[in-house]
Amino acid sequence: MRKQEHVKFNQWFATAICGNDILSSCLYVSGIAVAFGGIFAPLILGVIALVLFMYKSVYTEVVEALPINGGAYNCLLNSTDKTIAAIAGVTTILSYIATCVLSATVSIAYLHTLIPVPIIPVTIFLLFLFAVLVILGLKDSSKIAFGIFCLHIFTLIIFVLLGSLFILSHHSFFMENLIKSKEIIQSGGGVIKALFFSFAASLLGVSGFESSANFVEEQEEGVFRKTLRNMLIAVAIFNPLIAIIVLGLAPISTIIAAKDFLLADQALLMGGKWLQYFIVIDAVLVLAGAVLTSFIGVSGLVYRMAADACLPEFLTRKNSRGSYPIIIILFFLLCSSILLLTQGNLLSLAGVYTIAFLSVMSLFALGNLILRQTRSELKRTYSAPILFVILAFSATFLGIIGNILIDKNNIIYFSLYFFPSVLLVLLMVYRDQLLTLILKTTPGIKPLHKFILNHYEDVTSGKIIAFVNHANRLYEILNYIHLNETAKNVILVHCRNWDNNVDKERFKELNEALPFINKVGMFPNLSVSLVYENEPFGTEAINNISKKFRVRKNRIMIGSIHHFHPFEYSDLGGVRIIF
Repeated sequence: MRKQEHVKFNQWFATAICGNDILSSCLYVSGIAVAFGGIFAPLILGVIALVLFMYKSVYTEVVEALPINGGAYNCLLNSTDKTIAAIAGVTTILSYIATCVLSATVSIAYLHTLIPVPIIPVTIFLLFLFAVLVILGLKDSSKIAFGIFCLHIFTLIIFVLLGSLFILSHHSFFMENLIKSKEIIQSGGGVIKALFFSFAASLLGVSGFESSANFVEEQEEGVFRKTLRNMLIAVAIFNPLIAIIVLGLAPISTIIAAKDFLLADQALLMGGKWLQYFIVIDAVLVLAGAVLTSFIGVSGLVYRMAADACLPEFLTRKNSRGSYPIIIILFFLLCSSILLLTQGNLLSLAGVYTIAFLSVMSLFALGNLILRQTRSELKRTYSAPILFVILAFSATFLGIIGNILIDKNNIIYFSLYFFPSVLLVLLMVYRDQLLTLILKTTPGIKPLHKFILNHYEDVTSGKIIAFVNHANRLYEILNYIHLNETAKNVILVHCRNWDNNVDKERFKELNEALPFINKVGMFPNLSVSLVYENEPFGTEAINNISKKFRVRKNRIMIGSIHHFHPFEYSDLGGVRIIF
């Protein structure tokens, strides 16, 4: 049978998937911006669009150089060590949790405007429903996502147009809100403090911008930067405009009171029940789509981290429908627990969410800077202005500080999930060293010692492949594996060069250097062998070695892909760049 070609997303389907995530924030971010900044909310949301413009450059450089799924985790895994990458992965998982819980809560809050349902129990039921659907094999449909996206854009346009007409033909609350804003700013500690807090809290409005990087492998060539552009345009237009509309439609006190379901409340005022129903249906659909995307997105990320030995291997177990039930069940329990912990409070959930996703974006900007230093020779299609990278990082880092200062509980809630997760990841990454320490202290307890020894042998029995071309890279490669991998069987692969004379000389140098490294005992725990591959380095060589030694490609280490290479990094199947 002919192998079916994998169909990748075009610009509009890819934009719809991540656009539903980022534009769902239009349903609640204006209320949060007004609560802290009053009449200055539209200005603040405009400044945030400028921050997003700078992050567009940051993401374009990194993701087009390393176009595989994983976002910040993948960026740091290929530019620094596994520990830092794993911490970025944990932060991304927390961002998924906060996205899922916030989207589900706001969805039910909008539904509550029509049907008086208990918000927390129904939210938990909604999370459970999506968990079951994903376990049963429901996949995110790009066509459904595109339909929801089109409906959402149409809804936002209708809201802005009808809101503008209503303000022009009825009483405007701008002047009253200007006076009230002065009171808010004075009680909040002055203009600078109020604007800073409004900026920090309103950064929630760009959440979802990072989502495109998590499924870049499913996008057609050249589509990624277009998704960033499209999201930027949508956010820059709708968020400030909606803030202007709501400030003209109602007093600030009313806006703050209805912040959980702001657009539905204002729709009832300016269009009656039909418009309220229309807004609520759109809100429930687009926010439910964000919940589904979170379940599917976290499955892929956790699987990738477990396959890289950053999380327990049992998480990689797949059912007959192609989903990961253990991951989904644990994710549902974590989401439910943080919902109960915060009692569904929007500002608390938004604070945790904002800290999580701002940390992911800050780590991505940091990864960009590290990539410039550690992988300076890596082939790139674009280089972001260094000023943009620094300003983007500074903006999101200040946003994290601001959200912590707004409510100390935000960092407490975040820490309750972050630090235990990081501890688990560190135990996984360094479990070989931990087991070695236990073995040294338990020789007198024979049953325990034997059990730990067997487990140690299981952990370290895996294979690591590393392609090497020069002897002067040998120490660097082995040291990276020693510090980052639990597997101790290292197979070094040297490929045939185009110039046979140079090729023979380099292979000779490697043969001479390897016994010396073994003799001086630099890496006594590593079992290292050298293999000659009689073909040039590239896609075929990696495929052949992966099959020959039965090693997954994420366990294969290589150097940077240069501009003279006739292939792209995306062609190599997810191998890791370590120098």
